[in-house]
Amino acid sequence: MGLFVDLFRLGRDPTYGLACRMNTQTEFSQEVLKLIKSIPRGKVVTYGDIARLAGRPRGARGVGWLLHSCTISHNLPWQRVLKSGGALPFPGGSPHFLLQKELLEKEGIVISNGYVDLKKYSWDGEP
Repeated sequence: MGLFVDLFRLGRDPTYGLACRMNTQTEFSQEVLKLIKSIPRGKVVTYGDIARLAGRPRGARGVGWLLHSCTISHNLPWQRVLKSGGALPFPGGSPHFLLQKELLEKEGIVISNGYVDLKKYSWDGEP
């Protein structure tokens, strides 16, 4: 119990790794993780597109949950996954927004008013 409290106080979810291990046991989860790892530098994809490519067109929330719970343990390029329409998923000006913006810009992606031009930078799932 003390470890959970300590982790929580440090701003870490004590169930973080456990949630990832539990979530990665389905074919959908394994395919989502594989797809996210495959997104090339300089390209982005939406939560919905990852779900569609993984065989579950209405599974965008599941993609979001996996990305949230497994990014660190699977070293996922989380910054390359966006909301529909190309929007960065965090509130403008927040630390996560600014970090994601910085990481994408380092890959050569232009962000305008919190959006990425999907016609220019979208990944189609092909290697």
